[in-house]
Amino acid sequence: MVKQEIRMAGFGGQGIILSGHILGKAASLHERKNAVFTQSYGPEARGGSCSADVIISEETIHYPKVEQPDVLVLMSQGAWGTYGRVIREGGILILDEDLVKIDKDPSKLTVYRVPATRIAESLGRRIVANIVMLGAVTALGKVITYDSMKKAVLDSIPRGTEDFNLSAFDQGFEYGQSLLNRK
Repeated sequence: MVKQEIRMAGFGGQGIILSGHILGKAASLHERKNAVFTQSYGPEARGGSCSADVIISEETIHYPKVEQPDVLVLMSQGAWGTYGRVIREGGILILDEDLVKIDKDPSKLTVYRVPATRIAESLGRRIVANIVMLGAVTALGKVITYDSMKKAVLDSIPRGTEDFNLSAFDQGFEYGQSLLNRK
C-alpha cells in the first residue's frame, strides 16, 4: 500500500468524526504510517451531514484532502446523495444497509452492506453503530490491522465502556469477515 484514501460519511450524532479520528490514530500511532485526518460537518451539527476523511500512506502526504476515496463508508441516505458518486474505480463501498438504499450497485466497485445500526441496537445502544462500522471497515477495507484498530478504539473511548465498545467492534469485524467469506 502506497497511499489509501478513506471517507466516512453520515449525519451528525453518528460518531462519524470520531470514527475518522480513530482510523487515523490506528494508522499513525499503532502502524507508524503517515496519516492525515480532515473533517466536515454542517452548522446544524447533530442531524446535519458530516464526513471524516483519512489519507494513509507509507510516504509523505503532500495534499490533505481526499479526492477519490479508495474506501467509502456511508451511514446515511444523505451521504449517498452527497458522496456516493465520488469513489475511485475499483474502490470499496460500504453501506449501513438499513440507512442507505441504492437502486443498483455501481459498476466497477465492490459493494458491501453492513447492518451496523441494527447490530448496535441488538447490543442495546445505537450509539456504537460507528464502532460496529469500524470493525467492518477493518475487515473489508484492508486498510488497518485488527490489532491496531482495536488499540485505537480502546485509546479513544470513555473509561468503563471498554468491554461494550470492543464487543461492538468485534461484531462488526466478524460481520465483515462473513461477507468476505461469501465472495
